[in-house]
Amino acid sequence: MVDKEKAPQGPVFTIQRIYVKDVSFETPHAPEIFKEEWKPEVNVDLQTKTNRLEETIFEVALHLTVTVKMGEKVAFLVEVHQAGIFTLKGFPQEQLSHALGSMCPNILYPYARETISDIVIRGGFPQLLLAPVNFDALYLQHLEQQKKGDNK
Repeated sequence: MVDKEKAPQGPVFTIQRIYVKDVSFETPHAPEIFKEEWKPEVNVDLQTKTNRLEETIFEVALHLTVTVKMGEKVAFLVEVHQAGIFTLKGFPQEQLSHALGSMCPNILYPYARETISDIVIRGGFPQLLLAPVNFDALYLQHLEQQKKGDNK
């Protein structure tokens, strides 16, 4: 029998729920766009937003906007807000920020990527698989930008 007082008490990370919070898909030049040779220019905008729901419960939302153009015409625009509810207990502040800014988006991204791919196919376009994203690198870049801003 393990004594609860002596059991190691480390940080706790739990996924409570993963869900699509918002989805939008537009094809402003359909059906004419389908006649053109498929040579798309893809632009991806990615943002994260964190909302504390309770002391140790957080909603993290990954906002992805993908705009695909053929020359000057927008072939389609898809926007997905993929969200999750996470429990994070016992994390020091620096580790908590890293978990919310990198670990949680890393978990959400494959779901958002799949949702975007499905919507694009249903819109009549070839499958769109977004490249993997290094959220650790993005998080570190964000920290560097904050440090530069604080030093001004």
